[in-house]
Amino acid sequence: METTSVLFCTCTDTACPCHPSNHDKGCTPCIAKNLSQREIPSCFFKKAGGEKPTKDWYFEDFAALINNLNNEE
Repeated sequence: METTSVLFCTCTDTACPCHPSNHDKGCTPCIAKNLSQREIPSCFFKKAGGEKPTKDWYFEDFAALINNLNNEE
């Protein structure tokens, strides 16, 4: 199978079957999995500040990270 390289992917979970290095569909499987679970992909958390405020990846956790970053300004 030919692997599509997604140059901007910052996810380090290469064991995940949705990781772009494990198939030729780019980010689509990752985004689909996350949307079905009401989660945000790890690359969004990393781009927004690197650390997430809770143990989960849910929409609300991402919103909390953004709110925390905005309160620090």
